[in-house]
Amino acid sequence: MSVEDSPTAGPLARGFTRWVAAIEDGALIALLGGMIGLATIQIILRNIFGTAIMWVDPALRVAVLWLGLLGAVAASREGRHITVDALSRALPKRWQTLSAALTDLFTAGVSLALAWYGARLVMEDRAAGIEAFSSIPVWVCELILPVAFLLIAVRHILAIIRRFRQREAAQ
Repeated sequence: MSVEDSPTAGPLARGFTRWVAAIEDGALIALLGGMIGLATIQIILRNIFGTAIMWVDPALRVAVLWLGLLGAVAASREGRHITVDALSRALPKRWQTLSAALTDLFTAGVSLALAWYGARLVMEDRAAGIEAFSSIPVWVCELILPVAFLLIAVRHILAIIRRFRQREAAQ
C-alpha cells in the first residue's frame, strides 16, 4: 500500500506523494523516450550513412544505469520491488506486520549503505576530475547511485512508520 492509499496519511502527504510520483514517472518516460530516440538515430546513421555520433553509445550506457535505478525507486514506491516473502506468508497475521517492518528495516539499511558508498564514489570521482564522455564528468553520471538508494531507504523507513500506524488504527 502506498502513502496515497493509506488511511492514516493526511492530504498534504498524499499530495506530496502524488507530486513525487509524477516527477519520477515523467523522468522515466523522458529517459526511456530519449534513449529510444538516440538509439534510433545512431542506428540510422550507422546503417545508412556509415557514421555515428561518438557520445551516443556511452550516453546510452549511462542512461541504462539511470533508467534501472529510477525504475527501482518507482518499484519501491509501489511496493513492487523484489521480495522473498515465503516466511511472512506462513506467519500468523499478527506477526506479518513485524516481519514486513523487519524486511523494510533491512532494505533501508542496505540502501543507506549503498547510498553512502555511492556518495563517496561520486565525491572521489569529482575530486579526480575524470571525464566520462563529451566533457561530462564521471561523477555526474554516477550521481544517480546515492540519490536513488537514499530515496529507496527513505521509502522503506516511511513504510515501517506507515505499517505501525495502520496497525494502531486497526486496533
